[in-house]
Amino acid sequence: MRVTYGPWGETLAELTEAARAAERAGAEVVWVPEMHRSAIVQAAALSGATETAGIGTAIALAFTRSPMVTALEALDVDEMSGGRFILGLGTGVQRLNEDWHNVTWGKPVARLRETVRDIRHFWANCATGEPMVLDGEHAPMRVRGYRRPFPVARTRIPVYLAAVGPAMTRLAAEIGDGWISHELCSPSYLAGRILPEVDAGLAKAPGKKREDLDLVVSACCSVDPDPAAARRRAAGLVGFYASVRSYADFFTFHGFATEQAAVVEAFRSGRGADHLGDVVPDRMVEAVTLAGAPDEVRARLAAYEGLADTVKLTPPTHGLPAEETRAAQKAVIQLIAEITGGRA
Repeated sequence: MRVTYGPWGETLAELTEAARAAERAGAEVVWVPEMHRSAIVQAAALSGATETAGIGTAIALAFTRSPMVTALEALDVDEMSGGRFILGLGTGVQRLNEDWHNVTWGKPVARLRETVRDIRHFWANCATGEPMVLDGEHAPMRVRGYRRPFPVARTRIPVYLAAVGPAMTRLAAEIGDGWISHELCSPSYLAGRILPEVDAGLAKAPGKKREDLDLVVSACCSVDPDPAAARRRAAGLVGFYASVRSYADFFTFHGFATEQAAVVEAFRSGRGADHLGDVVPDRMVEAVTLAGAPDEVRARLAAYEGLADTVKLTPPTHGLPAEETRAAQKAVIQLIAEITGGRA
């Protein structure tokens, strides 16, 4: 099971330094999200700051750029990184697309299928000068009179898809090179809810085997000699997602329907979504994050063996001052070095 890392930085300079530290510690891939910064710009910054680790977006928003722009950005970052780029795409939710980005929502699974098709077609054909014409209900492509005059490092860049629901998970398994989990994905949830959908998706792709798909579990990781302190740092992230009713099935699966209802009530009473950690009990944090003393975290990490191919560790950030996230990040990178033996 590969250990990878999602670095944090209050500035881009701090972000790139954290990526370098994670690479030295043995992280095989460094991942960047898209919310408060552009995923592609961050990936470009990390491409110049690292030497051997893969660089992935986890995730870039799939519908807020045209497929051609996404394809071009991926080619550029892949060139900058010397062929180390992984394009991780996710749909985002309806409100984000429509209200924040003025993007029509439509049918996200069908649209993502066509978007990935367009991107791969562009990579394979953009240097030939031949027309790139694809029909589609959601993302038709009509590119004529175009020829990319620059070298294409790879015509097949890995595409990973983020998925939570069953239909999107099946799509990721069918057409993706990898699947990326939600930030909360316990071993039991992975085994009970995700892997059956992965198998169903693989069955729709003739000749594709389970080993052809990289299953990436995202895990909020909080390490501290004081396990109670570690859990309290991670509680803010759990509270943030528990405030969203669409995750009710996830929390019910783990036996926390009542606890989630309490978080939702606190949120409705006017509490900020980043400041709900004190409503989240420790046992809820323990069930869905990697939080605790170093030996506890290593044991929980080992529970993914045989289920996931890759784990993506990230430090807690929700409701925390920068200095606390900074300390948490240092502890996670140290844990990675202890697990892998480091590269430096």
